[in-house]
Amino acid sequence: MNIYTQLKSVLFPLLLAAVLTSCATATAYETPSAVVEETLYRTDQLPTDSLSFGQVSWREIFTDPILQGHISKALENNIDVRIALQNIVSAEAYLKQSKAAYLPTISIGPNYTFSTQSLNTQSGQMLLERSNRSQWDLTGSLNWEADIWGKMASEQRAQMASYLGTVSAHQSIKSDLVAAVAASYFQLLTFDEQKRIINETITLRKKNLETTQALKESGTLSEVAVQQSEALVHNAESLLINIDVQIELLENTMSLLLAEPSAAIQRSSLETQNLPIALDLGYPSQLLSNRPDVRLAELNLMQAFELSKAAKAQFYPSLRITASGGLQSSDLDNLFSANSLFANVVGGLLQPVLNKRQIRTQYEVSLANKEIAYLNFRRSVLGAGKEVSDAIKMYSSQDAFIALKEKELNAYRKSVVFSQELVNYGMANYLEVINASVNQLNAELNISNARYAKMQSGIELYRALGGGWK
Repeated sequence: MNIYTQLKSVLFPLLLAAVLTSCATATAYETPSAVVEETLYRTDQLPTDSLSFGQVSWREIFTDPILQGHISKALENNIDVRIALQNIVSAEAYLKQSKAAYLPTISIGPNYTFSTQSLNTQSGQMLLERSNRSQWDLTGSLNWEADIWGKMASEQRAQMASYLGTVSAHQSIKSDLVAAVAASYFQLLTFDEQKRIINETITLRKKNLETTQALKESGTLSEVAVQQSEALVHNAESLLINIDVQIELLENTMSLLLAEPSAAIQRSSLETQNLPIALDLGYPSQLLSNRPDVRLAELNLMQAFELSKAAKAQFYPSLRITASGGLQSSDLDNLFSANSLFANVVGGLLQPVLNKRQIRTQYEVSLANKEIAYLNFRRSVLGAGKEVSDAIKMYSSQDAFIALKEKELNAYRKSVVFSQELVNYGMANYLEVINASVNQLNAELNISNARYAKMQSGIELYRALGGGWK
């Protein structure tokens, strides 16, 4: 019987056993049906079509060219985005490695062995002389394990889920980054608007101070009114210092998002903004495919599911085939002779029996990790639904709030005019002018904040629905 017939007699039964046992069907992953409910959003507004507002590109939402430039720069330079890209590269390398698990391990190389016998051993004392031996060999070895129970297939699917998870993490960072840059930009525009309001208030209060001083000289008002009027000027000037500080701090924050040294941020004006926010929510199930952090949570569950299957497969026997062959000779001159050829093939099933409970521990831990991943997935979906509901409520309520604040502002403006006229004629206390002036400024600033809150809630709704990474 030649060597090829012997190899066939050894390998064929082992390969047949691998094929037959690998026919066992494996359970495929399915998205848990109880995670996403149609009542996830707390709203009576039912979707009229399947298109979600979050599926629109950020360039169609944020149309200001300057803002678009800032967002593009942030997506290109932001440190967190670049770290996420390197995580993708790393995960891709592991994925390629998992795909190579089906291939045999092959190694080849030359060796030289020199040995000499001790004279103090029994055989050495019998020979009464030291014997030296040299051996030259050129050996190749092959090791291969058959994926009988789908362990390697599960590990590969788990690695694929890990890789896709890094992609989703990258998309999630992009989504958050777009929202953060847009919110910071509109906050800067709001601060600019508030700074304009405060400067106008300072100018008006300085004129009122001059009027008060003139009325005091005419005997209509006292020095108390002059001091109170001057205090109003200083109060507005302190607000101006505070708003300047807030602007610079926010510019520093936005510079960090752009991965640049702290500097002034180029921007337009608030009145030029037109934020096309639409309450097209789409179906809650779209969060699974459109919102990166939710998709990441499900991919983590998928990875844990596959790893639990791989851990379970450790209980079953594994089929391993080891082969080695090459050239071996004690004389280098005869190494490449046909008589120097040698070969070994070993194949067998290895069934774990006692291993200090390591396999069962790994399996139980994998089941616990799978349950943790499921709970994190459910929490992610519920948290996403809450964010959408919060943003809807904030956005839809701001118009009525702003309308009432505008009415309040008009009333305070009239109050300032009327109270000032009454003071001029000596028919009212100057304290009424002070209260009306303070209330008017606060109302103007509140309207400005309310308008920003509406824009911010629109941005948050866009992000909550999974927008920003496309």
